[in-house]
Amino acid sequence: MTQRASPKFRRVVTTHDADGKAVVWIDGDASNHKFPSDKISSTLMWSTEATPTQIFGDADEGARILGSSPPAGGSRFTMMEFQPGNQGHLHRTDTVDYVICIAGEIDMELDDARCVTLRAGDVVIQRGTNHAWINRGNKPCRLAVVLIDATPKREGSISGLVSAR
Repeated sequence: MTQRASPKFRRVVTTHDADGKAVVWIDGDASNHKFPSDKISSTLMWSTEATPTQIFGDADEGARILGSSPPAGGSRFTMMEFQPGNQGHLHRTDTVDYVICIAGEIDMELDDARCVTLRAGDVVIQRGTNHAWINRGNKPCRLAVVLIDATPKREGSISGLVSAR
């Protein structure tokens, strides 16, 4: 696999001081990077265990080691970077995803091979459907991605929900 530099994303996390006033707790480059392929990076910014979640505590929830999905009942916020030439692969998670294109452009391919091109400022609400991210351009694409745990949790339950509508 080709070595490349980690992407830079500044992360500012607030908290409360002893008097209950808002203060900055963390201010620096996010460092929890994964490289699923030589053309993709994922940087965890924050995660939660449940909804509603706690706002107090001194654990850096951006330093956790997580898979693609958020913790059960929780959320996962990552910054994704797709290099030019990324081919993508169809995948899905049992989540509702808020995807915001921050820079560049990328194609989102669905089951029927239909592609939707996203450009900076575009937003996708991904509701547990198969999708692939393909960067056909000549610049990296950056996506801000929030995954929120959702149901169903087993194979075959999607078709039952679709036919019940």
